[in-house]
Amino acid sequence: MITLPWHEIDSVFLDMDGTLLDLHFDNYFWQKHLPVRYAELYKLTHAEAQAYLVPKFKAAEGTLEWYSIEHWENELEMDLVALKQEVAHLIQVFPYVPEFLDRLRLHGKRVVLVTNAHAKSLNLKMERTLLGGHFDQIHSSHDFHAAKEQQAFWRRLQKVEPFDPERTLMIDDTLSVLRSAQTYGIKHLLAVHQPDTQAEPRDTGEFLSVRSFRQLSPEIPESVDPTS
Repeated sequence: MITLPWHEIDSVFLDMDGTLLDLHFDNYFWQKHLPVRYAELYKLTHAEAQAYLVPKFKAAEGTLEWYSIEHWENELEMDLVALKQEVAHLIQVFPYVPEFLDRLRLHGKRVVLVTNAHAKSLNLKMERTLLGGHFDQIHSSHDFHAAKEQQAFWRRLQKVEPFDPERTLMIDDTLSVLRSAQTYGIKHLLAVHQPDTQAEPRDTGEFLSVRSFRQLSPEIPESVDPTS
């Protein structure tokens, strides 16, 4: 079990891919399915497709463009939403996630999805998982024109989602995002031990990691009114 000072936490910010959802879908899509379809479309060998795509993906990592479906649809001249639909059966919610989200709300925490996912990808996953109703609010970094890795994202988020960084918990599988949140002043931070169930666990560096949301769910105390 992971013991958190829940009486000091009002808001819980949660990433989506690799945190609430198995990252296997995204890794499979970008690393395997898309290169195969790209090779078929442009009559290339698989190796030629990989040689073209991988450097493009690497160059965009950590930027808003990397997460933008529209950017890659324009860049590659392909319908990526249709391609994602072909392997949508791989979209899976991690165990105990709905129960954890509902328990947080039951105990007065504000539960917010904070994702770099583009609206087209976000909509597909919410339709597939039916998780949308478990959040008080959903925010995509594309609405703020800055990725979570950038300080501008947090500044712009706070204008529409008032939160006290000292009383906020952020759970994310990307260390650069957690470090960005830490720089902004978010006090409570957790990483994810194994974002992709088909890959090896990750080294989460300086951050405590969650193996299962069952570790967090029990015994969340009722919110305490700090003025009482």
